[in-house]
Amino acid sequence: MQTAIKLLITVAVITACTAMGRRYPSLAGLIATMPITTLLVLFWLHSESPDDRARLAAFTQGVVWGIVPSALFFITATWCFRKGIPFPTTLALSSGIWLAGAILHQLLLR
Repeated sequence: MQTAIKLLITVAVITACTAMGRRYPSLAGLIATMPITTLLVLFWLHSESPDDRARLAAFTQGVVWGIVPSALFFITATWCFRKGIPFPTTLALSSGIWLAGAILHQLLLR
């Protein structure tokens, strides 16, 4: 039951952001990058282990450093869209750049 509630709340946030993106893409982009997902995950982690501050600290540290690969994804996607590169290619390139950054992220945080 708890997993179903988590899933419903998470889907509701993503669905609302997608709907907003149809009319206000810039605002939806801002909301999508807000720490909404991070807040949800922190809440779920805390509810499962309220006294495990080390896990919460490690998670938030990963989020801070994870901003770099995410920024690389969005910078690449923006560049590709402005150059008229097809959507599937843009997603592939952006995801590849993100993956390289994410691998480096994990190697540096060990």
